[in-house]
Amino acid sequence: MHDIYISIGSNINRSTNIRSSIEALKTIFKTLVISPVYETTAVGFDGQPFYNLVVSTKTLLSADETHQCLTKIENQHQRDRTQAKFSSRTLDLDLLLYDNLIIQTKALQIPRDEIIKYAFVLAPLADIAPELKHPVYDQSYQQLWDEFDGSSQQIKLINFGLPTLDELIK
Repeated sequence: MHDIYISIGSNINRSTNIRSSIEALKTIFKTLVISPVYETTAVGFDGQPFYNLVVSTKTLLSADETHQCLTKIENQHQRDRTQAKFSSRTLDLDLLLYDNLIIQTKALQIPRDEIIKYAFVLAPLADIAPELKHPVYDQSYQQLWDEFDGSSQQIKLINFGLPTLDELIK
């Protein structure tokens, strides 16, 4: 089994799309560990705020097969791939980590650069995997978050009503 981490983001019908994407992920991966949900401002363009979170799970699928599943879920949520990279979206699912592998192909970048660039990826990742180490930087995600300069990135924890790691452990 492979340990994987997936970031989820939406700023179009965000509550509906986030909940629906989690249900879609559960049908494929069964058990998910879900981070808290954060509201963040759009990065790189003027747009509505996003909801962002990270989930972890285990899979027997390869990294490519996992990526294909995530793309299929995005497509089911009417993801418009004709828009600019930085634009509003119904759903964005990114495979952040696949075990501790480093993969660089045309289709995949693992670990994703976004982990260390954006608070909306690093904060929820540190919430559910604080001791896990980044395969390139060899620092835990909690260390990376503690050292992160997020002064230019607004991020706000919201009560979204999803079961968190703490609630699953109880």
